[in-house]
Amino acid sequence: MVFPYLDIILRSIAVYFFMTIALRVFGKKELSQLNTADVILILLISNAVQNAMVGPDTSLSGGLIAALVLFIVNYIIKKLTHKYKIVGNLLLDKPQILIHDGKLDFKALSKLDISDEELKEAMREHGIEFFKNVKLAMLEIDGTISIISEDQEKLKQTHYKRRHNRKNLQKF
Repeated sequence: MVFPYLDIILRSIAVYFFMTIALRVFGKKELSQLNTADVILILLISNAVQNAMVGPDTSLSGGLIAALVLFIVNYIIKKLTHKYKIVGNLLLDKPQILIHDGKLDFKALSKLDISDEELKEAMREHGIEFFKNVKLAMLEIDGTISIISEDQEKLKQTHYKRRHNRKNLQKF
């Protein structure tokens, strides 16, 4: 073989794209909001794909090359998603409207598995009591729920960070 680590490079790229597609298909939108089961899954997946990336090469240099390739591919993908809209559309989720002019989008709420109580909790965080007072509520791509009220004087710069199976609020 001309370049002894070419196999590791190609395997690492293949695993990166497989994981990207798998996460997109299985709908894991809020990777920053991991629960215990998610952490366990990621640890098991990393262990499962390790051999697929490095093959029989268990040397330090083999592992470092695999990690370097993953960083480089990730950097390139980020640059491509910013430069080419079609790549971003394929790989990134889009913000979803949850409430528009006081009317809930029940189809979107159901699809995103956002409960009535979870939405009310986000509204309270933004100082809004009733759905009718919400001009726009969006589930952002990072998992936060942004809310704009009808009353422009009550605008706050808080963010409700959606948590699965937990009802915790965070201010940023």
